[in-house]
Amino acid sequence: MSSRQPHPEQSTGPSDHILTSIEICAGAGGQAIGLHQAGFKHLALVEIDQHAVKTLEKNIELLKEWSWERNFCDVISMDVNEFRPIPSKKYPEAGLKKPVNFLGGHLGKGDLDLLAGGVPCPPFSHAGKQLGKDDERDLFPRMLELVEELLPKAVMIENVRGIKDAKFEDYRTYIEARLEGGRAKRPETGLEEEFKGLGYEVCEWEVLEASDFGVPQLRPRAVLVAIRKNVLGDLKFVWPTPTEGPRSVFHALERSMEDRYKPYLEMGGAIAEKARRCLDKWRDDASGAALTKKDGGIAPTLVGGSKKHGGADLGPSRAKAAWNTLGVSGMGVANDHAEGEKKKSQDRDLFGDDGPMLTVKQAAIVQGFPDNWKFTGGKTAQYRQVGNAFPPPVAAAVGKAIADVLRAAHERDTRSKTKPMDLLPRQSAPALTDSVDDRQCAGG
Repeated sequence: MSSRQPHPEQSTGPSDHILTSIEICAGAGGQAIGLHQAGFKHLALVEIDQHAVKTLEKNIELLKEWSWERNFCDVISMDVNEFRPIPSKKYPEAGLKKPVNFLGGHLGKGDLDLLAGGVPCPPFSHAGKQLGKDDERDLFPRMLELVEELLPKAVMIENVRGIKDAKFEDYRTYIEARLEGGRAKRPETGLEEEFKGLGYEVCEWEVLEASDFGVPQLRPRAVLVAIRKNVLGDLKFVWPTPTEGPRSVFHALERSMEDRYKPYLEMGGAIAEKARRCLDKWRDDASGAALTKKDGGIAPTLVGGSKKHGGADLGPSRAKAAWNTLGVSGMGVANDHAEGEKKKSQDRDLFGDDGPMLTVKQAAIVQGFPDNWKFTGGKTAQYRQVGNAFPPPVAAAVGKAIADVLRAAHERDTRSKTKPMDLLPRQSAPALTDSVDDRQCAGG
């Protein structure tokens, strides 16, 4: 660790020790929000989509609870393959900017508490071609590069459940071997070899269901957590357990549905009767699903889609049918009230025979975003940010489990008046080194 002087806001006591994080592929902030709620302070959020970048910047600028990040976090609009968080001989001008004001200097190898990322899911998604490591969108190689460059105390990687499929077992084993050592097949050759690892203990790939953490949606996500062995020591990482029973779409959206119909209910006459009829029908369908369906009336997985595919809707035919049982039309995404009045789209948005369509705000509720988090861009761009996000409550649950270990390790090392080893076994103490090109090693 460096001997530089921290910013006055940096605390030194074990109980109020600040935990730092960097997140790649940050999107519109779903994972960042959850980790923030778990107690992590972000040094950098890296995202390539311009609409999502503006969403991150806007919320950090406006929300009081994000004042720390306003002072010390870089929101970086960049392809993660070009992201260089630490200066090196090859990239002397690299490094983070705002965090210097907190750290008292450049971020060093081993300084970071958590490196997290929801790397793109299409390579392993059941909705995609499932090319895995042969897909150009596979960013696991770059994540492994960053682990080697930063040597964070903990790593968290989120992906779709499909990565747990049997066809990707060799690739999962390779990723684990790169982190903790062991035998695995090198992806580009298929030949098995022994990897030394980077000094981590992999805490398995756990599939977490969003509905177990208060999210009114069927959204299983595969999460990998790895913690440096010299940090973990005698401690144990414990995966979060379900916090509550399923929260129904009816319970989650009842107030917002009432708010959407309210202007028309107040008009009186035929339009008020129509609004009352439509609202009552939605209530009957959604509340009935909450009472009778085995899943408790939760939503199917929101699908964000990509720029290559038309406008936003709520997914394939099967998903649309599931939404219909909840009283919602899945054929598109509704305009908000002001835009609906301007475009005269309320017959489509609110009064359709198949029920109301969801607004972006309602989709965000289904995804578990806090009410005060706002999205930028047009309606389709906003919906894609929501639909592609990692539900904040799930990220918060995993983040808290990681934070518990890191805080316990800090307290343990403080009590023993010893520092965690800066270097792992078999490592020398070179100056800043250049990263290994994992994209060549992993065939990405």
